[in-house]
Amino acid sequence: MGPLSGVRVIEMSNIGPAPFCGMLLADLGAEVLRVDRLSRSDLGFSFDPRFDTLNRGKRAIAIDLKSDEGLATVKELASKADILVEGFRPGVMEKLGLGPDVLLTANPRLVYGRMTGWGQEGSFAAMAGHDINYLGMSGALASIGPKDAAPIPPLNLVGDFAGGSLYLVMGLLAAYIEAGQSGKGQVIDAAMVDGVASLMAMHTGFRQAGIWSLERGTNSVDGGAPYYTCYETLDGKYMAVGPVEQRFYKLMIGGLGLDLSELPDRDDPSQWDALKSILQSTFTTKTRSEWTQVFAGTDACVTPVYDLDEAPDSVLAQERNLFDRVEGIMTPSVAPRFSRTATARPGATVDPVADTHDALISWGIDATRVQDLETQGIVARSDSEA
Repeated sequence: MGPLSGVRVIEMSNIGPAPFCGMLLADLGAEVLRVDRLSRSDLGFSFDPRFDTLNRGKRAIAIDLKSDEGLATVKELASKADILVEGFRPGVMEKLGLGPDVLLTANPRLVYGRMTGWGQEGSFAAMAGHDINYLGMSGALASIGPKDAAPIPPLNLVGDFAGGSLYLVMGLLAAYIEAGQSGKGQVIDAAMVDGVASLMAMHTGFRQAGIWSLERGTNSVDGGAPYYTCYETLDGKYMAVGPVEQRFYKLMIGGLGLDLSELPDRDDPSQWDALKSILQSTFTTKTRSEWTQVFAGTDACVTPVYDLDEAPDSVLAQERNLFDRVEGIMTPSVAPRFSRTATARPGATVDPVADTHDALISWGIDATRVQDLETQGIVARSDSEA
């Protein structure tokens, strides 16, 4: 089910953005095969793999990539694939003998996606890095955080998943469409630092236009403006306030029971601290639940701030089915939604050791050969000891 039904994807197992890219493709109906390390002790799980939701909906194999037969098997699998995703440092796939030159020669239509932090070339390419580093070097991190305090990393959402995974998915799908026309695959070089810089396009323009300050917490959408921030409520929880437009702002002020004519000018940044103080004092007169009721169904752009445990139980989550349970595990539902090629519910996360045999056969590897690979210890046996 889904618009990518019939598309075959090889994902070289890694952490973070590459698996999330594979998850999104699987969510949309692609048949994703995760290539993992051989032994269960090497898989790197520090928690029950059922909770590793980035690997939901995929098949998986555990294979020895240090053996000639193991590499030959992966090459054969890649020859049957439409897309390959890898997230290693530059040169690792080449050292394994699985670089794009090799795999594209065997499968000229293959779309070969590469995920790195700094790109495949340049003085930073071989350096380790994480989301916070890519944000720091692209100008994004310096813009996020309160006034007169250090920058705050916005989880690892912006670099890993937005600048990384989403841009790689976009590149893979664009190249897959083009390969359908030309018959030729290509290499997608998705660097997280590239994606983060691209995400900052609007703010980069604002800065050059003179309408964005370099001082954190002093701009319209960085928490500086009193109409775009969070306010604590009577019970120590928070409301998210975002009535940027004047007509919505008036609705918020009315809901708070305040007189607009008696408030500091919201369009005068020198008055922002004074206005924030008044709004904060007002929000502390009611609980989050009470304010939620006040603004429910209005255009005031005032909504409760829920934590990870609360969000799945909200009215919105129930109406939109934002979350699903797969074998007892809470996971976000598939997004986006399609009117004709509807996607299936999220799939479970499989144990690569247990799935290897059936996954290889489903990808066209002869059963006798699979048995031989198991006997040689090149791929995992489902009945092997943990």
